[in-house]
Amino acid sequence: MPLNELLNVIFRWAHVIAGIMWIGNSMLFNWLDRNLEKDQALSRLSQGKLYMVHSGAFYDVEKKLLEPGQMPDRMHWFKWQNGFTWLTGISLLVVVYYMNGAGALRDPHVANLDASVACTLSVASLFCGWLAYDALWRIFGEANPRLANVLSIALLFGAIWGFAQAFSGPGAYMQTGVLIGTIMTGNVWLCIMPSQKSLIAATLSGKEQDPVLSLRAKQRSIHNNYLTFPLLFIMISNHFPSATGAPLNWLVLIVVMVGGAGVRHFMNWRYLGGGRQRPKAAWLAPAFAMGGVVVIGLLVLTNLRTGPKVKVDHPVDYARMEEIVSARCVPCHSTHPTDKQFPVAPKNVVFDSPDAIRAMAPRIRAMAVDSQQMPFLNRTNITDVERAEMGVWIDSGALLK
Repeated sequence: MPLNELLNVIFRWAHVIAGIMWIGNSMLFNWLDRNLEKDQALSRLSQGKLYMVHSGAFYDVEKKLLEPGQMPDRMHWFKWQNGFTWLTGISLLVVVYYMNGAGALRDPHVANLDASVACTLSVASLFCGWLAYDALWRIFGEANPRLANVLSIALLFGAIWGFAQAFSGPGAYMQTGVLIGTIMTGNVWLCIMPSQKSLIAATLSGKEQDPVLSLRAKQRSIHNNYLTFPLLFIMISNHFPSATGAPLNWLVLIVVMVGGAGVRHFMNWRYLGGGRQRPKAAWLAPAFAMGGVVVIGLLVLTNLRTGPKVKVDHPVDYARMEEIVSARCVPCHSTHPTDKQFPVAPKNVVFDSPDAIRAMAPRIRAMAVDSQQMPFLNRTNITDVERAEMGVWIDSGALLK
């Protein structure tokens, strides 16, 4: 197994495991916060408690502050799940998008960037993105959170559009995902964790906790919660070239983010606190509506076809089709690919026989003729005439004679 592929497998596997642990913890604590029950029997420092049943026993969970000087012998922190998710994600960015001359990050049909320029732009956008977001919320977060929300969303959508103008379709999506992941990780380590440390220090010294830190930590935790669903879509987006390669791929991603965050909002909104929930119709219907926004958006925007830019009037036989496929598709889609970036045919699609080419004719039309998403980044320099000829052969019945 080539080193690049081995590193890809290792980091991707670790990334998925760490991500499941991090997101699972986030979902659980968000659920706990919204279902705590406060009654008269609890202490003045208690913020509520609840009972849960799992793995054959009951859990008695209480959220509370501690009296000055009162600290347990052992404290459990939840931070490394996030840390390893981000570190493995950055490693994947390097292995998949920065290595091999940044071939997967660049697309000459989008922007003619040198590899060093593309990588520098990618790294710089992560640092600048975090600094802009953090400064925005430190300045306006406490006094005017609504303005901070509007500006944050506008900057994020602007970044998505900008990435789509500079990078390949998959690269733009992954760059957005890493930016979101970097912001979420910065929230954990630079806002939420300091607040928790301040809480512990204040408890040990008998002082009051700084309320600004507490407010900031709560705000950032809510941001992370709403960004979870959109980030999960980005993590699997490479499997859907109809989205990443769409003519308006940036708008596709924005629609998914709006719909995904909307679903998350109504899942949160259903809780009234104290173990009470709104009627299912009150929150489930708008949640499904937001999901519908995603589905309809994907259906419409990913079916906007550019098609070949030229028209071919002459008939095309299989011999010509095979010539095009051999030159433009087989370097990646064969039992033994010659393109070093793909040691194994993507999705195990191979065109090593006439029957295989004919069987995949509808898919070839969708990917190479209509949406023009293949060849990948047009690495084999297929021409508009060749795309049109492929379409003529397929429309005429994909005959092998």
